[in-house]
Amino acid sequence: MNHSWSFGKKIGAGFAVIVLLGVIVGAVGIYALGAVVEAKDHVINVNATNRIDAEKLVASGEKKRAAIRAYLMTKNKEYLAELQKDRQEFDATVARLRPRVYTDEGKKIIDDIERAEREVRADVDRAQAQRETNIPVDVVVKAYEAEAVPKREVLDHHIAAFTALEQSLMERGMRAASGLASSAILTVIAITLVAVLAAVILALLLTRTLGRQIVEIVGRVRSSAVELQSAANQQATGSKEQSTAMTEITTTINELLATSRQIAESAQRVAQIAEDAVRTARTGDGTVDKAHESIAAIRRQVDTIVGHMLDLGKKSQQIGTVLDIVTELAEQTNILAINATIEAAGAGETGKRFAVVADEIRKLADRVGSSAKEIRSLIEDVRGAVNTTVMATETGSKAVDTGSKQFGDVAEAFKQIVGLVSTTTEATREIVLSTKQQATAVEQVNVAMGDVSQAAHETEVSASQTLQTASQFATMSKDLMRIVQSKATARE
Repeated sequence: MNHSWSFGKKIGAGFAVIVLLGVIVGAVGIYALGAVVEAKDHVINVNATNRIDAEKLVASGEKKRAAIRAYLMTKNKEYLAELQKDRQEFDATVARLRPRVYTDEGKKIIDDIERAEREVRADVDRAQAQRETNIPVDVVVKAYEAEAVPKREVLDHHIAAFTALEQSLMERGMRAASGLASSAILTVIAITLVAVLAAVILALLLTRTLGRQIVEIVGRVRSSAVELQSAANQQATGSKEQSTAMTEITTTINELLATSRQIAESAQRVAQIAEDAVRTARTGDGTVDKAHESIAAIRRQVDTIVGHMLDLGKKSQQIGTVLDIVTELAEQTNILAINATIEAAGAGETGKRFAVVADEIRKLADRVGSSAKEIRSLIEDVRGAVNTTVMATETGSKAVDTGSKQFGDVAEAFKQIVGLVSTTTEATREIVLSTKQQATAVEQVNVAMGDVSQAAHETEVSASQTLQTASQFATMSKDLMRIVQSKATARE
Protein backbone atom coordinates (compact mmCIF):
# COMPACT_ATOMS: atom_id res chain seq x y z
CA MET A 1 0.00 0.00 0.00
CA ASN A 2 1.35 3.47 -0.93
CA HIS A 3 3.08 5.17 2.04
CA SER A 4 1.96 8.61 0.79
CA TRP A 5 -1.68 7.80 1.50
CA SER A 6 -3.20 9.38 4.59
CA PHE A 7 -4.73 7.37 7.43
CA GLY A 8 -8.21 8.39 6.28
CA LYS A 9 -7.63 7.20 2.70
CA LYS A 10 -6.27 3.84 3.81
CA ILE A 11 -9.13 3.21 6.22
CA GLY A 12 -11.65 4.48 3.65
CA ALA A 13 -10.24 2.13 1.01
CA GLY A 14 -10.61 -0.78 3.43
CA PHE A 15 -14.24 0.06 4.21
CA ALA A 16 -14.93 0.53 0.46
CA VAL A 17 -13.73 -3.01 -0.25
CA ILE A 18 -15.87 -4.41 2.58
CA VAL A 19 -18.93 -2.46 1.35
CA LEU A 20 -18.34 -3.74 -2.20
CA LEU A 21 -18.29 -7.33 -0.96
CA GLY A 22 -21.46 -6.67 1.02
CA VAL A 23 -23.17 -5.30 -2.10
CA ILE A 24 -22.12 -8.42 -4.03
CA VAL A 25 -23.55 -10.68 -1.32
CA GLY A 26 -26.81 -8.70 -1.35
CA ALA A 27 -27.06 -8.77 -5.16
CA VAL A 28 -26.52 -12.54 -5.27
CA GLY A 29 -29.10 -13.04 -2.53
CA ILE A 30 -31.68 -10.86 -4.32
CA TYR A 31 -31.08 -12.65 -7.63
CA ALA A 32 -31.36 -16.08 -6.02
CA LEU A 33 -34.56 -15.10 -4.19
CA GLY A 34 -36.09 -13.82 -7.44
CA ALA A 35 -35.21 -17.05 -9.25
CA VAL A 36 -36.76 -19.19 -6.51
CA VAL A 37 -39.95 -17.10 -6.44
CA GLU A 38 -40.22 -17.27 -10.24
CA ALA A 39 -39.86 -21.07 -10.19
CA LYS A 40 -42.53 -21.41 -7.48
CA ASP A 41 -44.91 -19.08 -9.34
CA HIS A 42 -44.45 -21.14 -12.52
CA VAL A 43 -45.42 -24.32 -10.67
CA ILE A 44 -48.52 -22.66 -9.16
CA ASN A 45 -49.70 -20.67 -12.21
CA VAL A 46 -49.03 -23.29 -14.91
CA ASN A 47 -48.75 -26.87 -13.69
CA ALA A 48 -51.28 -26.65 -10.83
CA THR A 49 -53.79 -24.82 -13.07
CA ASN A 50 -53.34 -27.43 -15.82
CA ARG A 51 -53.92 -30.14 -13.23
CA ILE A 52 -57.23 -28.54 -12.19
CA ASP A 53 -58.35 -28.13 -15.82
CA ALA A 54 -57.56 -31.80 -16.46
CA GLU A 55 -59.96 -32.69 -13.64
CA LYS A 56 -62.55 -30.44 -15.29
CA LEU A 57 -62.11 -32.43 -18.53
CA VAL A 58 -62.89 -35.61 -16.62
CA ALA A 59 -65.99 -34.02 -15.06
CA SER A 60 -67.21 -32.70 -18.43
CA GLY A 61 -66.78 -36.17 -19.97
CA GLU A 62 -68.84 -37.75 -17.22
CA LYS A 63 -71.64 -35.21 -17.65
CA LYS A 64 -71.70 -35.73 -21.42
CA ARG A 65 -72.02 -39.48 -20.99
CA ALA A 66 -74.87 -39.09 -18.53
CA ALA A 67 -76.68 -36.64 -20.84
CA ILE A 68 -76.48 -38.84 -23.96
CA ARG A 69 -77.59 -41.89 -22.01
CA ALA A 70 -80.53 -40.02 -20.58
CA TYR A 71 -81.52 -38.78 -24.04
CA LEU A 72 -81.27 -42.25 -25.58
CA MET A 73 -83.54 -43.56 -22.85
CA THR A 74 -86.12 -40.75 -22.79
CA LYS A 75 -85.69 -38.72 -26.03
CA ASN A 76 -85.95 -35.62 -23.86
CA LYS A 77 -84.51 -32.59 -25.73
CA GLU A 78 -83.35 -31.02 -22.48
CA TYR A 79 -80.62 -33.65 -22.28
CA LEU A 80 -79.42 -32.65 -25.76
CA ALA A 81 -79.14 -29.03 -24.59
CA GLU A 82 -77.20 -30.18 -21.56
CA LEU A 83 -74.98 -32.32 -23.83
CA GLN A 84 -74.23 -29.29 -26.01
CA LYS A 85 -73.40 -27.21 -22.92
CA ASP A 86 -71.02 -29.91 -21.66
CA ARG A 87 -69.33 -30.05 -25.06
CA GLN A 88 -68.79 -26.28 -25.02
CA GLU A 89 -67.33 -26.51 -21.50
CA PHE A 90 -65.00 -29.31 -22.66
CA ASP A 91 -63.83 -27.26 -25.70
CA ALA A 92 -63.29 -24.16 -23.56
CA THR A 93 -61.17 -26.13 -21.09
CA VAL A 94 -59.01 -27.56 -23.92
CA ALA A 95 -58.63 -24.05 -25.39
CA ARG A 96 -57.38 -22.77 -22.02
CA LEU A 97 -54.95 -25.66 -21.67
CA ARG A 98 -53.31 -25.41 -25.09
CA PRO A 99 -51.42 -22.09 -24.66
CA ARG A 100 -50.23 -23.10 -21.16
CA VAL A 101 -48.77 -26.46 -22.25
CA TYR A 102 -45.08 -25.95 -23.03
CA THR A 103 -43.74 -29.49 -23.48
CA ASP A 104 -43.88 -31.43 -26.75
CA GLU A 105 -45.34 -34.45 -24.96
CA GLY A 106 -48.09 -32.33 -23.42
CA LYS A 107 -48.98 -30.73 -26.78
CA LYS A 108 -49.16 -34.18 -28.38
CA ILE A 109 -51.49 -35.43 -25.62
CA ILE A 110 -53.75 -32.37 -26.12
CA ASP A 111 -53.94 -33.22 -29.84
CA ASP A 112 -54.77 -36.85 -28.97
CA ILE A 113 -57.52 -35.67 -26.58
CA GLU A 114 -59.11 -33.48 -29.26
CA ARG A 115 -58.93 -36.26 -31.84
CA ALA A 116 -60.44 -38.85 -29.45
CA GLU A 117 -63.16 -36.34 -28.48
CA ARG A 118 -64.12 -35.83 -32.15
CA GLU A 119 -64.41 -39.60 -32.64
CA VAL A 120 -66.57 -39.97 -29.52
CA ARG A 121 -68.77 -37.07 -30.64
CA ALA A 122 -69.24 -38.71 -34.03
CA ASP A 123 -70.52 -41.87 -32.35
CA VAL A 124 -72.78 -39.81 -30.06
CA ASP A 125 -74.24 -37.89 -33.01
CA ARG A 126 -74.82 -41.15 -34.86
CA ALA A 127 -76.63 -42.67 -31.87
CA GLN A 128 -78.70 -39.47 -31.52
CA ALA A 129 -79.76 -39.65 -35.17
CA GLN A 130 -80.70 -43.34 -34.82
CA ARG A 131 -82.75 -42.62 -31.69
CA GLU A 132 -84.80 -40.04 -33.57
CA THR A 133 -85.89 -42.81 -36.01
CA ASN A 134 -88.07 -45.83 -35.28
CA ILE A 135 -85.14 -48.05 -34.32
CA PRO A 136 -85.80 -49.71 -30.92
CA VAL A 137 -84.06 -48.04 -28.00
CA ASP A 138 -82.29 -51.19 -26.86
CA VAL A 139 -80.77 -51.61 -30.33
CA VAL A 140 -79.59 -47.98 -30.37
CA VAL A 141 -78.14 -48.23 -26.86
CA LYS A 142 -76.38 -51.49 -27.61
CA ALA A 143 -74.88 -50.11 -30.83
CA TYR A 144 -73.81 -46.93 -29.02
CA GLU A 145 -72.16 -48.86 -26.20
CA ALA A 146 -70.35 -51.12 -28.66
CA GLU A 147 -68.91 -48.22 -30.69
CA ALA A 148 -68.50 -45.37 -28.22
CA VAL A 149 -67.24 -47.14 -25.08
CA PRO A 150 -63.83 -48.20 -26.52
CA LYS A 151 -63.26 -44.71 -27.95
CA ARG A 152 -64.38 -43.17 -24.68
CA GLU A 153 -61.86 -45.32 -22.83
CA VAL A 154 -59.16 -44.07 -25.21
CA LEU A 155 -60.20 -40.49 -24.43
CA ASP A 156 -60.11 -41.21 -20.69
CA HIS A 157 -56.66 -42.75 -21.12
CA HIS A 158 -55.34 -39.59 -22.84
CA ILE A 159 -56.82 -37.36 -20.14
CA ALA A 160 -55.29 -39.54 -17.43
CA ALA A 161 -51.92 -39.41 -19.22
CA PHE A 162 -52.10 -35.61 -19.39
CA THR A 163 -52.99 -35.43 -15.68
CA ALA A 164 -50.04 -37.66 -14.79
CA LEU A 165 -47.71 -35.56 -16.98
CA GLU A 166 -48.76 -32.29 -15.33
CA GLN A 167 -48.39 -33.87 -11.88
CA SER A 168 -44.87 -34.99 -12.81
CA LEU A 169 -43.97 -31.52 -14.16
CA MET A 170 -45.33 -29.88 -11.01
CA GLU A 171 -43.25 -32.15 -8.77
CA ARG A 172 -40.19 -31.63 -10.96
CA GLY A 173 -40.63 -27.84 -10.81
CA MET A 174 -40.92 -27.94 -7.02
CA ARG A 175 -37.75 -30.02 -6.77
CA ALA A 176 -35.94 -27.64 -9.13
CA ALA A 177 -37.03 -24.62 -7.08
CA SER A 178 -35.84 -26.28 -3.88
CA GLY A 179 -32.49 -27.13 -5.48
CA LEU A 180 -32.13 -23.55 -6.72
CA ALA A 181 -32.79 -22.25 -3.22
CA SER A 182 -30.15 -24.59 -1.76
CA SER A 183 -27.60 -23.51 -4.36
CA ALA A 184 -28.34 -19.85 -3.66
CA ILE A 185 -27.85 -20.39 0.07
CA LEU A 186 -24.50 -22.10 -0.50
CA THR A 187 -23.40 -19.34 -2.88
CA VAL A 188 -24.30 -16.59 -0.43
CA ILE A 189 -22.50 -18.45 2.38
CA ALA A 190 -19.37 -18.85 0.21
CA ILE A 191 -19.33 -15.17 -0.81
CA THR A 192 -19.90 -14.16 2.82
CA LEU A 193 -16.92 -16.26 3.93
CA VAL A 194 -14.79 -14.68 1.19
CA ALA A 195 -15.90 -11.23 2.34
CA VAL A 196 -15.02 -12.02 5.95
CA LEU A 197 -11.60 -13.38 4.92
CA ALA A 198 -10.93 -10.32 2.76
CA ALA A 199 -11.92 -8.03 5.62
CA VAL A 200 -9.53 -9.84 7.99
CA ILE A 201 -6.65 -9.69 5.51
CA LEU A 202 -7.33 -6.02 4.81
CA ALA A 203 -7.42 -5.25 8.53
CA LEU A 204 -4.07 -6.98 9.03
CA LEU A 205 -2.49 -5.04 6.14
CA LEU A 206 -3.82 -1.71 7.46
CA THR A 207 -2.64 -2.54 10.97
CA ARG A 208 0.88 -3.39 9.84
CA THR A 209 1.22 -0.41 7.49
CA LEU A 210 -0.12 2.18 9.90
CA GLY A 211 1.72 0.56 12.83
CA ARG A 212 5.13 0.91 11.16
CA GLN A 213 4.58 4.60 10.37
CA ILE A 214 3.24 5.39 13.82
CA VAL A 215 6.08 3.55 15.57
CA GLU A 216 8.64 5.53 13.60
CA ILE A 217 7.08 8.89 14.48
CA VAL A 218 6.43 7.90 18.09
CA GLY A 219 10.11 7.02 18.50
CA ARG A 220 11.15 10.46 17.37
CA VAL A 221 8.51 12.13 19.53
CA ARG A 222 9.60 10.08 22.52
CA SER A 223 13.23 11.24 22.12
CA SER A 224 12.13 14.85 22.00
CA ALA A 225 9.78 14.28 24.94
CA VAL A 226 12.71 13.12 27.09
CA GLU A 227 14.59 16.31 26.33
CA LEU A 228 11.48 18.37 26.94
CA GLN A 229 10.92 16.64 30.28
CA SER A 230 14.47 17.50 31.36
CA ALA A 231 13.97 21.10 30.46
CA ALA A 232 10.54 21.13 32.10
CA ASN A 233 12.06 20.00 35.37
CA GLN A 234 14.33 23.04 35.27
CA GLN A 235 11.44 25.32 34.36
CA ALA A 236 9.36 23.98 37.27
CA THR A 237 11.23 26.31 39.66
CA GLY A 238 9.19 29.28 38.53
CA SER A 239 8.02 31.77 35.85
CA LYS A 240 7.04 35.36 36.30
CA GLU A 241 4.78 35.32 33.28
CA GLN A 242 2.60 32.67 34.87
CA SER A 243 2.01 34.81 37.94
CA THR A 244 -0.18 37.29 36.05
CA ALA A 245 -2.24 34.47 34.53
CA MET A 246 -2.94 32.67 37.78
CA THR A 247 -5.75 35.05 38.75
CA GLU A 248 -7.53 34.54 35.43
CA ILE A 249 -7.08 30.79 35.70
CA THR A 250 -8.57 30.80 39.19
CA THR A 251 -11.62 32.73 37.98
CA THR A 252 -12.03 30.31 35.05
CA ILE A 253 -11.79 27.32 37.39
CA ASN A 254 -14.58 28.74 39.55
CA GLU A 255 -16.78 29.10 36.46
CA LEU A 256 -15.85 25.57 35.43
CA LEU A 257 -16.88 24.32 38.88
CA ALA A 258 -20.33 25.92 38.54
CA THR A 259 -20.71 24.50 35.02
CA SER A 260 -19.76 21.00 36.22
CA ARG A 261 -22.49 21.12 38.85
CA GLN A 262 -25.07 22.14 36.23
CA ILE A 263 -23.90 19.33 33.96
CA ALA A 264 -24.27 16.85 36.83
CA GLU A 265 -27.87 17.97 37.43
CA SER A 266 -28.70 17.76 33.69
CA ALA A 267 -27.11 14.31 33.43
CA GLN A 268 -29.25 13.16 36.38
CA ARG A 269 -32.43 14.29 34.59
CA VAL A 270 -31.30 12.58 31.36
CA ALA A 271 -30.72 9.34 33.30
CA GLN A 272 -34.28 9.51 34.67
CA ILE A 273 -35.71 10.09 31.18
CA ALA A 274 -33.67 7.18 29.81
CA GLU A 275 -35.04 4.85 32.50
CA ASP A 276 -38.61 5.89 31.58
CA ALA A 277 -37.79 5.19 27.92
CA VAL A 278 -36.53 1.70 28.83
CA ARG A 279 -39.79 0.87 30.64
CA THR A 280 -41.86 2.17 27.71
CA ALA A 281 -39.80 0.22 25.16
CA ARG A 282 -40.16 -2.99 27.18
CA THR A 283 -43.94 -2.48 27.33
CA GLY A 284 -44.01 -2.03 23.52
CA ASP A 285 -41.89 -5.17 23.11
CA GLY A 286 -44.45 -7.19 25.11
CA THR A 287 -47.31 -5.81 23.01
CA VAL A 288 -45.53 -6.76 19.77
CA ASP A 289 -44.90 -10.29 21.09
CA LYS A 290 -48.63 -10.70 21.83
CA ALA A 291 -49.51 -9.48 18.32
CA HIS A 292 -46.99 -11.92 16.86
CA GLU A 293 -48.63 -14.78 18.79
CA SER A 294 -52.04 -13.70 17.43
CA ILE A 295 -50.67 -13.78 13.87
CA ALA A 296 -49.31 -17.30 14.49
CA ALA A 297 -52.74 -18.41 15.74
CA ILE A 298 -54.36 -16.98 12.59
CA ARG A 299 -51.83 -18.91 10.51
CA ARG A 300 -52.79 -22.16 12.23
CA GLN A 301 -56.50 -21.46 11.65
CA VAL A 302 -55.82 -20.80 7.94
CA ASP A 303 -53.97 -24.14 7.64
CA THR A 304 -56.91 -25.88 9.34
CA ILE A 305 -59.36 -24.29 6.87
CA VAL A 306 -57.25 -25.46 3.92
CA GLY A 307 -57.25 -29.02 5.30
CA HIS A 308 -61.03 -28.99 5.73
CA MET A 309 -61.51 -27.62 2.20
CA LEU A 310 -59.33 -30.37 0.71
CA ASP A 311 -61.25 -33.02 2.68
CA LEU A 312 -64.50 -31.52 1.40
CA GLY A 313 -63.20 -31.75 -2.19
CA LYS A 314 -62.27 -35.43 -1.72
CA LYS A 315 -65.67 -36.25 -0.22
CA SER A 316 -67.46 -34.48 -3.09
CA GLN A 317 -65.51 -36.70 -5.50
CA GLN A 318 -66.64 -39.75 -3.53
CA ILE A 319 -70.25 -38.53 -3.73
CA GLY A 320 -69.80 -38.15 -7.51
CA THR A 321 -68.70 -41.80 -7.72
CA VAL A 322 -71.79 -42.88 -5.77
CA LEU A 323 -73.97 -40.77 -8.09
CA ASP A 324 -72.47 -42.53 -11.10
CA ILE A 325 -73.64 -45.81 -9.63
CA VAL A 326 -77.11 -44.36 -8.86
CA THR A 327 -77.38 -42.94 -12.41
CA GLU A 328 -76.34 -46.27 -13.89
CA LEU A 329 -78.92 -48.06 -11.74
CA ALA A 330 -81.60 -45.58 -12.82
CA GLU A 331 -80.73 -46.12 -16.47
CA GLN A 332 -80.79 -49.87 -16.10
CA THR A 333 -84.09 -49.68 -14.18
CA ASN A 334 -85.54 -47.51 -16.95
CA ILE A 335 -84.48 -50.05 -19.56
CA LEU A 336 -85.97 -52.89 -17.51
CA ALA A 337 -89.20 -50.90 -17.08
CA ILE A 338 -89.41 -50.32 -20.84
CA ASN A 339 -88.81 -54.01 -21.47
CA ALA A 340 -91.43 -54.89 -18.85
CA THR A 341 -93.91 -52.54 -20.52
CA ILE A 342 -93.25 -54.22 -23.88
CA GLU A 343 -93.69 -57.66 -22.35
CA ALA A 344 -96.87 -56.55 -20.54
CA ALA A 345 -98.30 -55.20 -23.79
CA GLY A 346 -97.67 -58.58 -25.38
CA ALA A 347 -99.47 -60.37 -22.51
CA GLY A 348 -102.78 -58.64 -23.26
CA GLU A 349 -105.30 -58.13 -20.48
CA THR A 350 -103.26 -60.23 -18.06
CA GLY A 351 -100.28 -57.89 -18.26
CA LYS A 352 -102.12 -54.57 -17.81
CA ARG A 353 -101.48 -54.42 -14.08
CA PHE A 354 -97.89 -55.37 -14.65
CA ALA A 355 -97.69 -52.62 -17.30
CA VAL A 356 -98.96 -50.07 -14.75
CA VAL A 357 -96.31 -51.18 -12.24
CA ALA A 358 -93.61 -51.06 -14.94
CA ASP A 359 -94.69 -47.54 -15.94
CA GLU A 360 -94.48 -46.39 -12.30
CA ILE A 361 -91.03 -47.96 -12.02
CA ARG A 362 -89.90 -46.13 -15.17
CA LYS A 363 -91.20 -42.82 -13.79
CA LEU A 364 -89.39 -43.49 -10.53
CA ALA A 365 -86.18 -44.21 -12.47
CA ASP A 366 -86.61 -40.91 -14.37
CA ARG A 367 -87.03 -39.01 -11.10
CA VAL A 368 -83.94 -40.72 -9.67
CA GLY A 369 -81.92 -39.78 -12.76
CA SER A 370 -83.13 -36.18 -12.57
CA SER A 371 -82.27 -36.00 -8.86
CA ALA A 372 -78.84 -37.47 -9.56
CA LYS A 373 -78.32 -34.80 -12.20
CA GLU A 374 -79.24 -32.04 -9.74
CA ILE A 375 -76.99 -33.53 -7.08
CA ARG A 376 -74.11 -33.68 -9.58
CA SER A 377 -74.64 -30.02 -10.44
CA LEU A 378 -74.52 -29.16 -6.74
CA ILE A 379 -71.34 -31.20 -6.35
CA GLU A 380 -69.72 -29.30 -9.21
CA ASP A 381 -70.68 -26.01 -7.51
CA VAL A 382 -69.19 -27.31 -4.26
CA ARG A 383 -65.97 -28.27 -6.06
CA GLY A 384 -65.71 -24.83 -7.66
CA ALA A 385 -66.32 -23.15 -4.31
CA VAL A 386 -63.70 -25.41 -2.66
CA ASN A 387 -61.09 -24.54 -5.31
CA THR A 388 -61.84 -20.81 -4.97
CA THR A 389 -61.66 -21.04 -1.17
CA VAL A 390 -58.33 -22.91 -1.32
CA MET A 391 -56.80 -20.27 -3.63
CA ALA A 392 -58.10 -17.41 -1.46
CA THR A 393 -56.86 -19.16 1.68
CA GLU A 394 -53.40 -19.59 0.12
CA THR A 395 -53.32 -15.85 -0.63
CA GLY A 396 -54.36 -15.11 2.96
CA SER A 397 -51.71 -17.51 4.22
CA LYS A 398 -49.01 -15.65 2.30
CA ALA A 399 -50.26 -12.34 3.69
CA VAL A 400 -50.21 -13.81 7.23
CA ASP A 401 -46.62 -15.01 6.67
CA THR A 402 -45.60 -11.52 5.49
CA GLY A 403 -47.29 -9.90 8.50
CA SER A 404 -45.64 -12.39 10.85
CA LYS A 405 -42.23 -11.59 9.43
CA GLN A 406 -42.86 -7.85 9.74
CA PHE A 407 -43.98 -8.30 13.37
CA GLY A 408 -40.78 -10.24 13.98
CA ASP A 409 -38.76 -7.35 12.54
CA VAL A 410 -40.65 -4.89 14.74
CA ALA A 411 -40.05 -7.05 17.81
CA GLU A 412 -36.34 -7.22 17.01
CA ALA A 413 -36.27 -3.44 16.57
CA PHE A 414 -37.92 -2.99 19.98
CA LYS A 415 -35.31 -5.26 21.54
CA GLN A 416 -32.54 -3.22 19.95
CA ILE A 417 -34.17 -0.02 21.21
CA VAL A 418 -34.33 -1.45 24.73
CA GLY A 419 -30.65 -2.38 24.53
CA LEU A 420 -29.61 1.03 23.19
CA VAL A 421 -31.65 2.92 25.77
CA SER A 422 -30.23 0.72 28.53
CA THR A 423 -26.73 1.49 27.28
CA THR A 424 -27.62 5.19 27.22
CA THR A 425 -28.86 4.96 30.80
CA GLU A 426 -25.63 3.37 31.98
CA ALA A 427 -23.57 5.95 30.10
CA THR A 428 -25.61 8.76 31.63
CA ARG A 429 -25.04 7.37 35.11
CA GLU A 430 -21.32 7.25 34.43
CA ILE A 431 -21.47 10.85 33.22
CA VAL A 432 -23.17 11.88 36.46
CA LEU A 433 -20.48 10.15 38.52
CA SER A 434 -17.66 11.59 36.37
CA THR A 435 -19.11 15.08 36.60
CA LYS A 436 -19.26 14.89 40.37
CA GLN A 437 -15.65 13.69 40.46
CA GLN A 438 -14.71 16.51 38.08
CA ALA A 439 -16.29 19.09 40.37
CA THR A 440 -14.30 17.72 43.31
CA ALA A 441 -11.10 17.78 41.26
CA VAL A 442 -11.75 21.37 40.15
CA GLU A 443 -12.06 22.42 43.77
CA GLN A 444 -8.74 20.77 44.55
CA VAL A 445 -7.15 22.47 41.53
CA ASN A 446 -8.45 25.81 42.75
CA VAL A 447 -6.69 25.24 46.07
CA ALA A 448 -3.49 24.19 44.36
CA MET A 449 -3.40 27.20 42.06
CA GLY A 450 -2.27 29.41 44.95
CA ASP A 451 0.81 27.29 45.42
CA VAL A 452 1.45 27.25 41.65
CA SER A 453 1.31 31.04 41.59
CA GLN A 454 4.05 31.25 44.17
CA ALA A 455 6.36 28.95 42.15
CA ALA A 456 5.71 30.48 38.72
CA HIS A 457 8.67 32.91 38.80
CA GLU A 458 11.17 30.01 39.19
CA THR A 459 10.59 28.79 35.55
CA GLU A 460 12.49 31.68 33.89
CA VAL A 461 15.92 30.06 34.40
CA SER A 462 15.40 27.27 31.85
CA ALA A 463 13.12 29.18 29.40
CA SER A 464 15.70 29.30 26.58
CA GLN A 465 16.47 25.59 26.78
CA THR A 466 12.75 24.79 26.80
CA LEU A 467 12.23 26.97 23.71
CA GLN A 468 14.90 25.06 21.77
CA THR A 469 13.48 21.68 22.74
CA ALA A 470 9.95 22.86 21.95
CA SER A 471 11.09 23.87 18.46
CA GLN A 472 12.35 20.35 17.83
CA PHE A 473 9.06 18.93 19.13
CA ALA A 474 7.14 21.26 16.79
CA THR A 475 9.19 19.99 13.84
CA MET A 476 8.34 16.39 14.77
CA SER A 477 4.67 17.31 15.07
CA LYS A 478 4.71 18.81 11.59
CA ASP A 479 6.17 15.56 10.20
CA LEU A 480 3.38 13.58 11.86
CA MET A 481 0.76 16.00 10.48
CA ARG A 482 2.17 15.64 6.95
CA ILE A 483 1.82 11.84 7.16
CA VAL A 484 -1.76 12.11 8.39
CA GLN A 485 -2.78 14.69 5.75
CA SER A 486 -0.74 13.11 2.93
CA LYS A 487 1.19 16.31 2.20
CA ALA A 488 4.74 15.10 2.84
CA THR A 489 6.84 14.68 -0.28
CA ALA A 490 10.09 13.48 1.31
CA ARG A 491 11.39 12.70 4.74
CA GLU A 492 13.67 15.44 6.16
